Amino acid sequence: MKQRSLAESGYERRSKPTKRQRFLAEMETVIPWTRLVALASPAQPQRSARGGRKAFAVEMMLRIHFMQQWFSLSDPGMEEALHDIPALRHFAGLDAGDDLIPDESSILRFRHRLEKHGIAEQLLAEVNALLTERGLLLRQGTIVDATLINAPSSTKNQDRQRDPQMHQTKKGNQWFFGMKAHIGVDADSGLTHTVVTTPANVNDVTQAHACLHGDEIEAYGDAGYQGADRRAEQQGSAVNWHIALRPGKRKALPDTEYGRLLNQIEKAKAQIRAKVEHPFRVVKRQFGFCRTRYRGLKKNSAQLVTLFALANLFQARHRLMLAGQVYP
Repeated sequence: MKQRSLAESGYERRSKPTKRQRFLAEMETVIPWTRLVALASPAQPQRSARGGRKAFAVEMMLRIHFMQQWFSLSDPGMEEALHDIPALRHFAGLDAGDDLIPDESSILRFRHRLEKHGIAEQLLAEVNALLTERGLLLRQGTIVDATLINAPSSTKNQDRQRDPQMHQTKKGNQWFFGMKAHIGVDADSGLTHTVVTTPANVNDVTQAHACLHGDEIEAYGDAGYQGADRRAEQQGSAVNWHIALRPGKRKALPDTEYGRLLNQIEKAKAQIRAKVEHPFRVVKRQFGFCRTRYRGLKKNSAQLVTLFALANLFQARHRLMLAGQVYP
């Protein structure tokens, strides 16, 4: 980080750091910047031999991109936040007195280039490789689950129609319009290793195989994955599936020693499956991703994959810091 000029605020005395500052300090420590910047470098053009304006540094734009995900900011909102909030400028390595702050068009173009080069999937793979190296991501068991992500259903737009790549589905007695995020989570650590996105009407069980990484021995799912072990894509697989009973069947278990034993088994399954809810909580509550921001599956999928990669680092941050695993 460069030294700030007198044009920067932050020299006043403070009783304690803000929650945002503590969060950014933790993420600054645990994110492997050198490795991720190397992945994102192809997405930022360099000045040609004919001249032209010098491009913004890749690391600075990547930091800004990550802050967009953490604080659920649009491109114009991110530009305004960089002007308004010194903590965000400091994290990005910007000095209000000396540096040109990227405008919303620069932020948008960088995001589009990340999508074009498939950087989000590479970031998730690199983060998971790092966590595997540190012994935090084991690969013996997987929990699969899915969550609905709402999309704007209004037709008051230029095309006079809803997003054609989204779909509606019914859950319980309520209708939802949007997409679905299917994830595979490590059964030991609760960290996400696979993310698959589909329209909301795609059945969970059809994506069960896609959420596996291929090296697991055990797989766990809720009652929506009944029959996953009998699907054609699972034929010849050595994975041992543990699927929850449907609520009606579990409620109908007899009050006998055998019935109580089956109920205890279902409780044990549920305790293991509970870990899959942690990444959803981080993405939806901590990072505020409750509704799609863009039109189309591709853009929203890239954002979701990035969010789950960052959620892995957020979930593992205390273990990484306790182990002294800090990165340049």
